[in-house]
Amino acid sequence: MCAPAAKHHHGWEGCRVNPIATPLDIKLMNGTAVLLFMAFVVLAVVAGGRWLGRMPVFAINGITITGDVNHNSALTLRANVAPRLQGTFFSVDLAQVRAAFEGVPWVRHAVVRREFPNRLRVHLQEHIAVAYWGADTELRLLNSYGEVFEANVGEVDQDALPKLLGPAGQSSDVLAMYRALAPLLAGMELPLEHLELSERGNWRARLEGGAALELGRGASDEVAARLQRLLTTLTQVTARYARGPGSVESADLRHANGYAVKLRGVTTLAADSSKK
Repeated sequence: MCAPAAKHHHGWEGCRVNPIATPLDIKLMNGTAVLLFMAFVVLAVVAGGRWLGRMPVFAINGITITGDVNHNSALTLRANVAPRLQGTFFSVDLAQVRAAFEGVPWVRHAVVRREFPNRLRVHLQEHIAVAYWGADTELRLLNSYGEVFEANVGEVDQDALPKLLGPAGQSSDVLAMYRALAPLLAGMELPLEHLELSERGNWRARLEGGAALELGRGASDEVAARLQRLLTTLTQVTARYARGPGSVESADLRHANGYAVKLRGVTTLAADSSKK
């Protein structure tokens, strides 16, 4: 249609033409064509990427290992993990590679990165054994984080580590208690050899000389306070019987206002009999 236009200064009248709207079906066809083209481009890029990723130049042909290798040589680690690698530089699952390394004895944590075009770089953190954990029949190792881990216990000097024992899931608590008590006893030249937490929450300790200590219940500060009370007066008590702190056979610290101690070679039975 032609709508009247304003009269020009020459006296001529013009005609203004309204644009014709594009039909809906044409719009839909154009939109569909654009979407199909974009989908084709995406599929082509994906297919090209997969084809490129499968090229031999991107096959994993080397692993660089850094970090802690005190218990596992880099050569041994590569030999154990390489057969389990699947995929190329682009497709290899780094989480699976990390799990494969962390499944090797003594490896606590592994960080895996790609190195273009066909290598992996792995940084390892090994467990640092600080104690034995569990009963003698099923002895395992405890690391510096209080985590129990599986490894050959024969690789550790058995005389150098204490033995800790407690309920499942409480290894970190037992290690924390050991770290609170051991320095106190070391100051008296009474090395802490064994520490145990019972199912009911009672703490028991055994010293290097064989002395057994009943420490009672409580947090590390409470138990440490009871032990400190013993150590503060122990020299005076043992001196009465011409003994030293190393003569302690057992001690019970569960009393509210004191403790009971037994010394090797010292008995009060004879003195009690003479009084009667």
